[in-house]
Amino acid sequence: MGAITTAVIAIAGVVLGWIAIEIACKPCLEKGREAIDRSLNPDYDPDDNDLRTPLNPNPDSDNVAADPNAAVSTSTTTTTTTTTPPDAIKAV
Repeated sequence: MGAITTAVIAIAGVVLGWIAIEIACKPCLEKGREAIDRSLNPDYDPDDNDLRTPLNPNPDSDNVAADPNAAVSTSTTTTTTTTTPPDAIKAV
């Protein structure tokens, strides 16, 4: 009877330990499981849901200039001099 009691106590300890780890590491484990699910999904395309923000958020992105060289010529001819630190990035 002692062996059965020991086995039940050991199994209960393992189950409680597993539950404690699941609760303590829930955010990290969920992200890892989602990543595994995405990598095992053959229909998943990482290009479909781009989580990065656009480099130049423009609400009028549908109104693209008819001349493709127009945007290039204006952006390449303008130069600015700033005194801000190099870690500050400004949109041109």
